[in-house]
Amino acid sequence: MTYLGAMHETAASLSAFDIAAILVVATAVFGWFNHHFLKLPHVIGLTVIGAVTAIGVLLLNSFVPAITLDDKVARLLGELNFTDTLLQGMLSFLLFAGALHVDLKRLRADWLPVLLLSTIGVLISTVAVSLGAWGVGLLIGIDIAPIWYFVFGALIAPTDPVSVLGVLKEEKVDEGLQASVAGESLFNDGVGIVVFTMLLGVAVTGKDFTIAEGLEMFALEAGGGILIGLACGYVAFRAMRSMDEYALEVMITLAVVMGGYALCSYLHVSGPLAMAMAGLLIGNQGMAYAMSDTTRDYVVKFWELVDDLLNSVLFLLIGLEMIALVPGISHALMALAAIPVTLLARALSVWISTRIVPAAKPKAQGAGRVLWWGGLRGGISIALALSLPEGATRNLLLAATFGAVLFSVLVQRSTLSHFIKR
Repeated sequence: MTYLGAMHETAASLSAFDIAAILVVATAVFGWFNHHFLKLPHVIGLTVIGAVTAIGVLLLNSFVPAITLDDKVARLLGELNFTDTLLQGMLSFLLFAGALHVDLKRLRADWLPVLLLSTIGVLISTVAVSLGAWGVGLLIGIDIAPIWYFVFGALIAPTDPVSVLGVLKEEKVDEGLQASVAGESLFNDGVGIVVFTMLLGVAVTGKDFTIAEGLEMFALEAGGGILIGLACGYVAFRAMRSMDEYALEVMITLAVVMGGYALCSYLHVSGPLAMAMAGLLIGNQGMAYAMSDTTRDYVVKFWELVDDLLNSVLFLLIGLEMIALVPGISHALMALAAIPVTLLARALSVWISTRIVPAAKPKAQGAGRVLWWGGLRGGISIALALSLPEGATRNLLLAATFGAVLFSVLVQRSTLSHFIKR
């Protein structure tokens, strides 16, 4: 009986492969449904389907409590052990894929606005969102430690360049502005993740935190990550330059991401910034001097597929999280409040960052407004929110992230083209 019980328990539990299979199959089915019926842009379609599915399941749970779908989803997410097994890898793949699309020549020409937006801008946005969310929390009677609002400010600060760049190219926006958007998004991801990691450590441990300690930690993590990223990118560049085998060269880029991120974790430096630097080097020097046309085509398409898949899975995961936590009134209010709070914080960060130094102001007409409305939130913010420790605070911040990202993808992304034309 004990043996049979153990067999039943083993059969009932899902392996990591089973869970990955469920997520990929669900993503593919939703993508197929969107392509044939909704006909929305891929990410928008998946977001709509995920949100409608989550709302539908919540309503079904309310009217037919015996179904207990929320318990089943919660068990699935518990077995996934998202933080330990998938989060770090997902971030490394997403940042490397994003860096491949950044034009380094254009980035050099507009380095000052990119630098200010991805550093000063991230800090301003983090503080502004934190204070706004804190104020909302006090108004609706939420009792959590103030440091968690700053954690939320840091995780929602990074912007997503991939979907924005497609719109900018379609509308033939100034190439310098395209480079500014891509460069800012790339580096504010890395900076935002470092800030998030430091603030989360303070929130979890409750240790005192000084600005001097924060700056020292930031310098070590960021500087070490940049050096390791450049080293990994250079080794990969030399290896790819010595051959013309597209399958092997794609595998080398994969090795850079997985091996490089593992090395950064071992040395306790910033893996996201390392992957951003490695992606920049391979996406520019590597594609120009180390790859044939065939290899370049395979590398670009492979990483576009990886980026699409991981973003799709992340949007599906946050939909599942919404089902599992069964949001209440406070969650809904915080999700709604997160929309104007993040928009105002983004406007403030862009306005201040582009006016600290007169030369930092983008030259293209209407650039400030495009940077504001085009500052979309996406997979990075979702991944960071999902990495928070279990509990009521995590559920609240997940709901706020869900609201901000959903608005960003459904409203900002879908209206960005019209916004640019106006």
